[in-house]
Amino acid sequence: MKPRVWLTATLVILGTLALTTGLAQAQTTSNGPYYATPSWDQKLQCDTLANCPRFIVLSNWNSQAVLDRETGLVWEKSPSTSRFFFLAFPDAFGHCDNLTTGDRKGWRLPTIHELASLVDPTVPEPGPTLPAGHPFVGVQGAQYWATNSAFFSSTGAAVLTLSTSASVVTFVDGFAGGTNPANSFLAWCVRGGQRTQ
Repeated sequence: MKPRVWLTATLVILGTLALTTGLAQAQTTSNGPYYATPSWDQKLQCDTLANCPRFIVLSNWNSQAVLDRETGLVWEKSPSTSRFFFLAFPDAFGHCDNLTTGDRKGWRLPTIHELASLVDPTVPEPGPTLPAGHPFVGVQGAQYWATNSAFFSSTGAAVLTLSTSASVVTFVDGFAGGTNPANSFLAWCVRGGQRTQ
């Protein structure tokens, strides 16, 4: 009886290893599974859309969302073109909170660090400063709202004062930081990650 158990266990382990090895191949569109252990210390190089292990268009989300295998975050494939003014910064939160992209809710405004993770600093102006081979559509060389994660409490409750929590990431030149109160900015929503609102 014991040899049969060992044989079964060995076959299960070998099958799992073979499946995992097959999943590590680059795919730009997938119905799953497409898991990669997200780790901010890995760098998945993309050269073309056909050869990009970093981004996967999620076909089971109506191809409206993209998994970033470097960070584990899920992004809108095509961000909104609506603009939100500085004094209406909470409207940008509401936009993401009520989003149903891919027939799913649970979207939120990204932190400045999450949004900046999409910037490729080697792309020249006027951008958009996205990595080669990315599958995103309609991203503008413009400023996108982000939150400053340092100003969220440990319970996840937002400490919303415009001067401390509003930031932008500029996909013209890759700048990430403060805002100009006279301007309006775009919103690019995300799912997953550590911060909750």
